[in-house]
Amino acid sequence: MKCPFCQHEDTQVLDTRVSEEGDSIRRRRRCAQCDKRFTTYERVELSMPIIVKKSGSRTEFEASKLRGSLMLALRKRPVAAGAIDAAIASIEEKLLTSGRREVDSVYVGELVMQELKRLDKIAYIRFASVYKNFEDLAEFQEAIAEVGPGAKTNPG
Repeated sequence: MKCPFCQHEDTQVLDTRVSEEGDSIRRRRRCAQCDKRFTTYERVELSMPIIVKKSGSRTEFEASKLRGSLMLALRKRPVAAGAIDAAIASIEEKLLTSGRREVDSVYVGELVMQELKRLDKIAYIRFASVYKNFEDLAEFQEAIAEVGPGAKTNPG
């Protein structure tokens, strides 16, 4: 760590403390050259990956688009708002912790389908029919069979 006063590269850590929230580390340092003291903070920096669309274009991740897709599929379905928020948080966490700088929109769609399958089988079929672009009844039947015969919805 360079000294902010004299730019010397040799500094010594005098004290290290974790913040009360536990989300950062505070370090008191002393410059070996000019003997001045200063404080540095260390924080985790995570950023959402860029979404690569089927066309090849790239766009920033937008939580509002994710929420909109889920809400459209869950329209008039008995799923608690807290369960929807948890599903969105789960998808965002998987994207953040993937460690990837870019992800295909197909991957995001698969994450959405996993969450919808868990939340509400009807919403899952709705989303899958549009997302997978079903063209005939057989594709609907396959999706219904995938969620299980006599599958019941989970109200959250």
